[in-house]
Amino acid sequence: MGHRLLIQNASMVVDGRVVLGDLSVENGKIATVAKGGGLIAEDGVPVIDAEGLHLLPGAIDPQVHFREPGQPEREDIGSGSRAAAAGGVTAFLDMPNNLPAATTVAAIQEKITSAGRSGVTHHGFFIGATPKNVVKLQEAVGTPETPSPTIGICGIKIFMGSSTGDLLVHQQKHLENIFANTAGIIATHAEDEDRLNARWPEFEHRSDIAAHAEWRDDATALIATKRASALAKDHDHRLHVLHLTSAVEADWLAANKGDLITTEVCPQHLTFDQTDVEGIGTRLQMNPPIRYAHDRDTLWNRLKDGTIDCIATDHAPHTLANKALGFPTAHSGMPGVETSLPCMLTHAANGMCSIADVARWMCEGPARVYGMVGKGRLAAGYDADLVLVDMENRRTIQDSDTWTRVGWTPYAGREMTGWPIHTIVDGRVVHSRERGGSLRGTAVATPGSAGRALKFS
Repeated sequence: MGHRLLIQNASMVVDGRVVLGDLSVENGKIATVAKGGGLIAEDGVPVIDAEGLHLLPGAIDPQVHFREPGQPEREDIGSGSRAAAAGGVTAFLDMPNNLPAATTVAAIQEKITSAGRSGVTHHGFFIGATPKNVVKLQEAVGTPETPSPTIGICGIKIFMGSSTGDLLVHQQKHLENIFANTAGIIATHAEDEDRLNARWPEFEHRSDIAAHAEWRDDATALIATKRASALAKDHDHRLHVLHLTSAVEADWLAANKGDLITTEVCPQHLTFDQTDVEGIGTRLQMNPPIRYAHDRDTLWNRLKDGTIDCIATDHAPHTLANKALGFPTAHSGMPGVETSLPCMLTHAANGMCSIADVARWMCEGPARVYGMVGKGRLAAGYDADLVLVDMENRRTIQDSDTWTRVGWTPYAGREMTGWPIHTIVDGRVVHSRERGGSLRGTAVATPGSAGRALKFS
């Protein structure tokens, strides 16, 4: 790496507090965090004057769908990584529901190779579970008796509700086999397949978007969350419940999750409710769905009390042509990796939380949940993955401001603040904006010039 950098006069988020100071980088790692400042620039070392800016660890998005291989019209690893960098995200974990699905170590290695060639951020990948690939999962993460983490593989993904291809595991015997015979962390999409199928005839003739959340109701989610949690406890297996959406799940987890289980929430579930879905339409259609105001409010409460461990986007882009087909034909999912940090910092600016809270949920939280080595904090010895954000400049985002391949955002027309001015990976600037300049900003790093496969403890 060898990158050196000095950042002066920043409002730094350090150990849960915002303090004025300087930060130096040597060989791509944080060398010194100087509260109060005073670091002197050496000859030849680039200097960023961060007066008026906040310095956070680079955000980590632990759930994205970058659509590679198979759907380049929606996204690929290169375009998704570029969008991440534009949003202040310096590391991502990508899901396996590709075409073909990533269910072997060889398939994951191909994605790691592609990320090294086309990405500009750090990267990790889930291996997908099927009813019949336990041996392949063991090659990736090991067995309970002999855990063996693989660089670049963050864990196992189980879809308990319908998804792509054969990535559906909902029969008890298959779930038991996976939980009993693998190591690492299992991340699950918790919706009950049997309930979805049983309820669909009631809704299949409706074309109003409100039917989506009514069909995929909170009971559908709670059944699966309880079932996965029981499996985790029965087999002493780490479990991460993905994209929590409902008040009943959040309250149940508050009382029952214990030390084995972690969970996350998406910014869109903290921002929108069903009124927004009915107004905006299929741009906000996703699985599990955006629900109701009381769900959103409970998710905020459970995020603040520590029940929810981190924030992820479930960045899952589809084309606007597909979204224009309307419910129920339009596919579920939306882009979000490049707007998540400004969205949450806008909530902070509006008094819903603090900037330090956002850093805890979007930087430290994902690193802790997945055991990411060297990530998530502004501390000496940690990797110099950093983002400088402008909290004073509110800007209205439009579709044309985005980097995602599909070219749209569910936040179009919304005013947000906290836009990244510099996104830094291993001490190297990979994306920049000028204050008051183009909201889209400028891609600084060339494809493949920054970012590494993540290591997991």
